Amino acid sequence: MASLKQVSLILFPLLLLISSSFKLSNAAGIVIYWGQNGNEGSLADACNTNNYQYVNIAFLSTFGNGQTPELNLAGHSRDGLNADIKGCQGKGIKVLLSLGGGAGSYSLNSADDATNLANYLWNNFLGGTSDSRPFGDAVLDGIDFDIEAGGAQHYDELARALNGFSSQKKVYLGAAPQCPIPDAHLDAAINTGLFDYVWVQFYNNPQCQYASGNTNNLINSWNQWTSSQAKQVFLGLPASEAAAPSGGFIPTDVLISQVLPTIKTSPKYGGVMLWNRFNDIQTGYSDAIKASV
Repeated sequence: MASLKQVSLILFPLLLLISSSFKLSNAAGIVIYWGQNGNEGSLADACNTNNYQYVNIAFLSTFGNGQTPELNLAGHSRDGLNADIKGCQGKGIKVLLSLGGGAGSYSLNSADDATNLANYLWNNFLGGTSDSRPFGDAVLDGIDFDIEAGGAQHYDELARALNGFSSQKKVYLGAAPQCPIPDAHLDAAINTGLFDYVWVQFYNNPQCQYASGNTNNLINSWNQWTSSQAKQVFLGLPASEAAAPSGGFIPTDVLISQVLPTIKTSPKYGGVMLWNRFNDIQTGYSDAIKASV
């Protein structure tokens, strides 16, 4: 029979391995939105920077109310996206499809509408099968809800329906609410507790964003969000001043010295979301902050 000391020597490295694996799987990261500017380069280019741990392909901007769902990738060709998605995933990057956006034609008018959309997403972008998959046999990791128009109804039912497919293959759920609580479109959905990632838009909302050297409104709002049903909360920011006409841009030195040290104390801290890839290229924002996130 092994002595207590021998058992300890065996178990201690195992516990260290388990602990380090847990930390890696829960490591903070940078989220980027890609797909809304034809001058931002390819999806592969974005992933090859090694700056991002999550990429949201934006947007499925038409859906619901009897409409045929439509992608709007702002002039990007779909050719090559199958290989690009797989390449990103091969680097350990999670790739999600983002629903909605600031301009589009979308709404859910009934529980059946939500179920039908969930089935469409599963069969065309996730683990199901269809003859009309826009990205071929590439299987996305999940769905992001960037709902900024068209009412608030039935997105909780959409989240539950998508989560139901996780018994076959995990469907990660992300959401991009505005920082004022409750969010006008996603409150009921987030309150399901099913969202793995909530990347809150702390910009274009003066009451809860950084302004003129003052972090108080931002931090107060962050603390509210970390008390929500979100599993992880990300600080959503514009990657340039031009990306947020109504404000909220935080200079990288201010973010690193005044904001991140405070918000990283939350056990729900997930990282930083940036809008968007094109603006990040212009400013080098993710390059400047990636070591501090």
